[in-house]
Amino acid sequence: MPASAVTAPSTSPAAPGTAAAPAAADNPGQAPLLERRNPRYRLELGDVITLDFPFTPEYDENVTVQPDGYVTLITVGEMHVAGMTIPEVQTALRDAYSKVLHEPIIAVGLSTFENPYFIVGGEVGKPGKYDLHGDTTLTQAVEIAGGFTYTSKHSRVMLFRRVSDDWVSARVVNVKKMLSAGDLAEDIHIEPGDMVFVPKNRLSKVQPYLPYLLPYQLFRINFNASSTSTYIP
Repeated sequence: MPASAVTAPSTSPAAPGTAAAPAAADNPGQAPLLERRNPRYRLELGDVITLDFPFTPEYDENVTVQPDGYVTLITVGEMHVAGMTIPEVQTALRDAYSKVLHEPIIAVGLSTFENPYFIVGGEVGKPGKYDLHGDTTLTQAVEIAGGFTYTSKHSRVMLFRRVSDDWVSARVVNVKKMLSAGDLAEDIHIEPGDMVFVPKNRLSKVQPYLPYLLPYQLFRINFNASSTSTYIP
């Protein structure tokens, strides 16, 4: 596969629906990292969720995730929900409302949320933040961001993906090799929140200094004749 992965350690055991990246499990500083398949959406700041109590509608309300990650509930007070999935929020709310209701039944919905996005930076035509619509691969993301420039290093494209609150995985993708071979079968699919970074190539790093490194006049010295030289225009 034309992508190498550099991943951070995780100490959680494998859970259903997850795949562990290769790592030295015996090394306490490097445990397998889990990458969840089809990850659920996690609440962000500014999201609005609806609480629906089918049998006790007087407890219904809409709440917004505040800048500190909390929501304020009329009956049970504050609860931190940022970073949680809807099923996780539903479980937490059921536990909280069980103090005032007997076996509460709660339906939690997401009414307002941030659109999925990805970020492309570095040596591309139009670096920035883009909405993620449908299935998009890494090479397509680069094209959406204006494509490579003459200063791009196609063989060292970086893909950063947050896998937990503490860890981010980083992959180096040789896009140049894939494009040269005309085989995009292993092109990585972009997930919400991914960041693609295209570094500079070696020539672009030294190009600003070339006018100072190259002489303005070149001479060919004739060693067969003393103190003579020929000017090369």
